[in-house]
Amino acid sequence: MRRWLRQHRYALAVALRRLWLHPFSSVANLLVIALTLALPLLGASFLAAAQPVVKQVSISPEITLFMATDAPRGATESVAKTLADNYQDHIEATRVVPREQALATLKRNPNWADALAVLPGNPLPDAIIVTLKNTDDLAAKTATLTAAWKALPDVHSVQHDANWVQRLAAILDFVRIGLGMLAAGVALVVLATVFNTVRMQALTQREEIAVARLVGATESFVRRPFLYLGALTGALAGVCAIGIAWLALHPLNQAIANLANSYGTQIRLQLPDGLWLLTAIVGVAVLAALSARWSVTRNTRF
Repeated sequence: MRRWLRQHRYALAVALRRLWLHPFSSVANLLVIALTLALPLLGASFLAAAQPVVKQVSISPEITLFMATDAPRGATESVAKTLADNYQDHIEATRVVPREQALATLKRNPNWADALAVLPGNPLPDAIIVTLKNTDDLAAKTATLTAAWKALPDVHSVQHDANWVQRLAAILDFVRIGLGMLAAGVALVVLATVFNTVRMQALTQREEIAVARLVGATESFVRRPFLYLGALTGALAGVCAIGIAWLALHPLNQAIANLANSYGTQIRLQLPDGLWLLTAIVGVAVLAALSARWSVTRNTRF
């Protein structure tokens, strides 16, 4: 056991010495990998911040019927009963929102309170919010029902306002797939960079490796410092990538805060949790070590 630990300490020391003896190439390789790794980290931060916003907004298929402001008393309940009786196969739930309730809700919003205070009366109509059952032909069914409900008596307008949320969810799915492809590209960059770094190291120390073999060094002993070199490069690049992403989040948060405030919401980008970041660093280190093993195996056959 002591012999095994001594060999690994020696291999780690050799790898650190090789990094130290070639500072320019080491820093260049670290920056290339770190900048590449920072991109999916920023993308993951964006997805983590956007997911709660999407969850807060209902993406259920809803249609809102706005009644005429001069509709007689009881017209809203009558239309709601007509919908429940005649379209029960398509409707999951129906909710009536009286104009007084809608006005009170808006007054609680400071952005609307001052404007509503100067109005002589209540300009809002009664509304009926209808939640449809989810089906495969939802888009076509929604268009048909919207056209039919516009013709109901005392109905002023019909609005289907969930389309943009469904588009947003689709965009997030697209971004998630794009991040997966970007992660695959990052893995290739890590493999190529570490492979080339170890290749140059192996070719530089060609004679040293040959002498070590002549005196009885095993292949594991020859390869081990290169494996540590690859793993250290990957781990250090992962730490640098986290630092770069953390620095980039400050100006991004300032910009996105101004945009979110204009929509009356708050969004803050932040890095994933510590366990996720630690797993990412370990994963990059393992990937770099595998690339180093592949490279040293191919380039020390002499």
